[in-house]
Amino acid sequence: MAKIEKTILINAPVEKVFGFMSQPENLPRIWPSLQEIRNVQSLPNGGYSYDWTYKMAGIRFDGKAEWVEFVKNERILDKNESSIPSTFIWSFQAKEGGTQVTLNVEYTIPGSVTNKLAEPIIHKVNEQEALTVLANLKAYMEG
Repeated sequence: MAKIEKTILINAPVEKVFGFMSQPENLPRIWPSLQEIRNVQSLPNGGYSYDWTYKMAGIRFDGKAEWVEFVKNERILDKNESSIPSTFIWSFQAKEGGTQVTLNVEYTIPGSVTNKLAEPIIHKVNEQEALTVLANLKAYMEG
């Protein structure tokens, strides 16, 4: 399983940043490879489940996510058990008058996309994607 961890400081209050991130429909605004969010359903824990379409290495994947942990203004744990098995942990912490956002991702690259030679390249692309998502979130929150 591949792992990515990236952090960014956003000059906006935790409540604003978390409020934006706590709405799954907002994710495609900041996530270039996330093509679509649909069938959003509220969960008893305050989070959501939803279907998504993602494009990796030029291949389209469909899946379902569930926020198995949802702590307002602190943390979202997003679990995907479908075409790209993955866990996303979004952490939000008040820091220096703004919000520090940390994204931890663990994922398995689907066999249809990779072989042993391509896997490191795909991982580098995914690391860059994580940086882009955080930079886009920062720009959106500060703009």
